[in-house]
Amino acid sequence: MSIFSPRTTGSVDPAEPLTTATGLPSHVDRSVHRGGRRGRRTGSRRIGSHVFLIILAIYFIVPIWWLVVASTKDTSGLFSSPAFWFDDNFAFFDNIAGLFSHQGGIYWRWLGNSFLYAFAGGIGATILAVLAGYGFAKYNFRGRNGVFTVILGSVMVPLTALVIPTFMLLSQYGIINTPWAVILPSLLSPFGVYLMRVYTQDAVPDEMLEAARIDGAGELRTFFQVALPLLRPAIVTVLLLSVVGTWNNFFLPLAVLTDPNLLPVTVGLNRWTALSNAGAGGEQVWNLITSGAFISVLPLILSFLFLQRYWQGGLSLGSIK
Repeated sequence: MSIFSPRTTGSVDPAEPLTTATGLPSHVDRSVHRGGRRGRRTGSRRIGSHVFLIILAIYFIVPIWWLVVASTKDTSGLFSSPAFWFDDNFAFFDNIAGLFSHQGGIYWRWLGNSFLYAFAGGIGATILAVLAGYGFAKYNFRGRNGVFTVILGSVMVPLTALVIPTFMLLSQYGIINTPWAVILPSLLSPFGVYLMRVYTQDAVPDEMLEAARIDGAGELRTFFQVALPLLRPAIVTVLLLSVVGTWNNFFLPLAVLTDPNLLPVTVGLNRWTALSNAGAGGEQVWNLITSGAFISVLPLILSFLFLQRYWQGGLSLGSIK
């Protein structure tokens, strides 16, 4: 039997865990250090993402803030007062009164035209996109993949590149300078068709459609009572995109419309801008232009807020189904 004990020789009892300077077992201490490093890295990423989101928010809010401030100034205040703060002369209500009375109140007509083009084109594009996307997703027919590839490829074509061919096509049918010249091209939404097909494939199980057919439901009843409620989030999304795209469309109405009474608000305000840029020979209506631009974005904001609850309701309904 050795006269030296493990304590005196400096050997370690295998039954006793190793400890560090912190007083904790070594494996616990390493875990604490690793957790601390991970926590610091996660905190750094979180701070970086928050800073990035704040920068993006400022980037998008600054133009809106400028528009709100500019709509409260008269023409002289737009060029003399600070760009991002209010002028001493609060002229918002005067600007609105002048906006709706200038040139016989033609701004009312432009605003009504924008509503007509946006909602007729947006609703029509949504209906066609829903029907086409559902057909591509749930029916097998000859040439399906080829036709869908052509539609998907058309998404990559800039809309401005199609304005001149569209103008020549519409002129052959004599509908240039009519509301149909804006509404008919707006009915085509290749991205809407793509979105509806992708969403329909995941949101509408084939088993539900087969069960409805076995129960004796026809194709129309199956579509309206089974598939359509599940497609509500995608329908609202396509509707919003179509309405906003048609409302903000500028180049197409500029090319196919010449009658001032048929112009949408985007092209109409551009005409006032051209007159104001004419210098001494033109009428300076910059305060009316900024006020008109501010009024023109309000319907889009209200449309989004109004449709948002249907969007969320559709998401909940889809998850329950």
